[in-house]
Amino acid sequence: MTEAVQQPKRIMGVFAHPDDPEFFCGSTFAKWAAEGAQITYVLATSGDKGSDVPDMTPDRLVAIREEEQRCAAAVIGVKDIVFLRYHDGELEVTPELKRDIVRMIRLRQPDVVVTNDPTTWWNMFNRPNHHDHRTIGAAALEALFPAAGNRMYFPELERDEGLSPHKVKQIWLTVTRDPNVKVDVTDYVETRIRALREHKSQIADMTALETRIRANVDPEAPSDQPRYVENFRVLNL
Repeated sequence: MTEAVQQPKRIMGVFAHPDDPEFFCGSTFAKWAAEGAQITYVLATSGDKGSDVPDMTPDRLVAIREEEQRCAAAVIGVKDIVFLRYHDGELEVTPELKRDIVRMIRLRQPDVVVTNDPTTWWNMFNRPNHHDHRTIGAAALEALFPAAGNRMYFPELERDEGLSPHKVKQIWLTVTRDPNVKVDVTDYVETRIRALREHKSQIADMTALETRIRANVDPEAPSDQPRYVENFRVLNL
């Protein structure tokens, strides 16, 4: 198993949509926040296609989902949220997206970046993984290595914005089928559930979701000491 950075001080989550941080690893973010870490969420889209309501518009939905994300992040203990506002469902690994991610890495200088595993084409429930989830993971990986730490990549960021290269210590990939780090989040599951409740536009049956989350105990834990974990593939840089 890879040795994880112990109590990282600066953490960045790079995800595709509002609600992704809480759904994928909200308990881990809550744990880190409780330990005093400075956490930034960078969200590539604002989820402008995430509704079946007949009279909903993309602009209205963006406003709703960004506010839901701010409220959910506040429950977790995250104050710094950046919305890049690319179109939902249309993410591609472009130089523009990679530059936007590199810009945020050089601005915030995280020790650890959390993003999606781009190799996950289907999840543990045997359902297809969203195109944007795979794409943001691929874009983040390419931004992290080698671009963020190499001044030859996107030199205009240093020349025009004064952003020097920054090398991240570790990448944590969530929604992975090949984990090598397990985080005990038993004390933070309820915080994650409270945060998920803020995503009212996205969760039709919160009671059912809570039941599934509480039932998902670590199968390796002793029966008399149930625990909850979140799994990651951790890569060293």
